[in-house]
Amino acid sequence: MKVLFIGGTGSISAAVSRMAIAQGFELYVLNRGSRIADMPGGHALTADIHRPEDVRVALKDLEFDAVVDWIAYTSEDIERDLVLFRHRATQYVFISSASVYQKPPADYLVTESTPLGNPYWQYSRDKIACEERLMRAHREEGFPVTIVRPSMTYDTNLPIALGGWGTYTLADRLLAGRPIVVHGDGSSLWVVTHADDLARGFLGLLGNERALGQAFHITSDEVLTWNQIYQTIAEALGVEAKIVHIPSDYIARVAPEMAGSLLGDKTWSVVFDNAKIKAFVPGFRAVIPFRDGIRRTLAWFAADEGRRYVDRSENAEMDRILEAYGRASI
Repeated sequence: MKVLFIGGTGSISAAVSRMAIAQGFELYVLNRGSRIADMPGGHALTADIHRPEDVRVALKDLEFDAVVDWIAYTSEDIERDLVLFRHRATQYVFISSASVYQKPPADYLVTESTPLGNPYWQYSRDKIACEERLMRAHREEGFPVTIVRPSMTYDTNLPIALGGWGTYTLADRLLAGRPIVVHGDGSSLWVVTHADDLARGFLGLLGNERALGQAFHITSDEVLTWNQIYQTIAEALGVEAKIVHIPSDYIARVAPEMAGSLLGDKTWSVVFDNAKIKAFVPGFRAVIPFRDGIRRTLAWFAADEGRRYVDRSENAEMDRILEAYGRASI
């Protein structure tokens, strides 16, 4: 199967790319030329997706069984992709987000038929607009779209709500014995999914005619509280987490840039019903428990000192939130 990934080198997409190659997919990766060397067996196409003429030159006369855009975020991105791939792809996969589901949730259990709507986070509203445009193209012209809504997925990143997504900042802080912030009382339910588990379900959708015009989330069935997530990370590092619980609303007031991610996603208890992906991809189930997956992640960091980047601004932000809450609590 000939597949094009646009992007394809992020934490989630890189894991899917590696598995696709291992399973014998003929994988082309189009980006601005970064990190394709990490994927022997893939075909590199160099172009900036935001420059459609350059993309046409890079693609030449290639056609694909599936095109996956990992980095489409706005309606403008979708209009561009509709023009580029209407006649080049048998299937187009849009990477949305599980944050598009109704907030506040009417029910903690989420299925693909749960209404969409997020008044707290522009990112999620943009993803909803993308989905709506693609489904209209599917209805009106038969555009062969499949929508995938990942929730919090990790591989070479720590799956956390605060503390420096994509960096080693939180781990460094835990190792140093410094306090960390957990939103709310830490008891809300959440799901974290290893990228290799997502990849198994995701690749089963490529070339799957039944998946056209459909939306899917792909997550673990393991349900944890936020306290358990942070404590499991600390245990894997061999330390005890010094957790300070701070209400999400308070964090959002002190650090408004966190409001969307917290109030529009991670504040709420959310559990995903994976019956649909299991029905469309027989045999799929997530098999990596968090206690094992996070050890893989920490081993990846440990293997190369250059990976253990500590974001000083994230540390300063957490200290600022802690200090402000400490004053308010006096």
